[in-house]
Amino acid sequence: MEARAIQRGVRQSARKMRLVIDLIRDCAVPEADAILRFSKKRAARQIHKVLKSAVANAQQAAQRQNTPFDADTLRVSYAVVNEGQTLKRFTAAAMGRGTPILKRTSHVEIRVAGTDAPVAPPPAAPKAEVKEAKKPRAKAKKKAPAKKKTTKKASK
Repeated sequence: MEARAIQRGVRQSARKMRLVIDLIRDCAVPEADAILRFSKKRAARQIHKVLKSAVANAQQAAQRQNTPFDADTLRVSYAVVNEGQTLKRFTAAAMGRGTPILKRTSHVEIRVAGTDAPVAPPPAAPKAEVKEAKKPRAKAKKKAPAKKKTTKKASK
């Protein structure tokens, strides 16, 4: 089960929002939810909204397919913040000039995916078989150090 949510035109710079989105990438949804809820960054509130929306989208998709759904098994598989449209404004400056103000926006996209049952590691081989598998290596020959050429200096 995979679902995604996108929020466009968030009135905060992408650079500031990427600091928060990096914290939750590849985390389980309950862990990401806790990180965002207790973060002091302003971007965490917007990203938390998008995460909740992605989980709700996954739940709706599970209902449509008539499959069981558990939000605790979801993981944040993809989380990215891209730059949006920049609003350009001007403010007054000295001697009748104007200086630009760039009000940056960003687009947030989060995808959540269900985790499958953990794959069990293959059974360990008995020690007797392990010893047979190891073969002795041929020893590498040591190279003799190269002789340095000496030049005779002409004495005057």
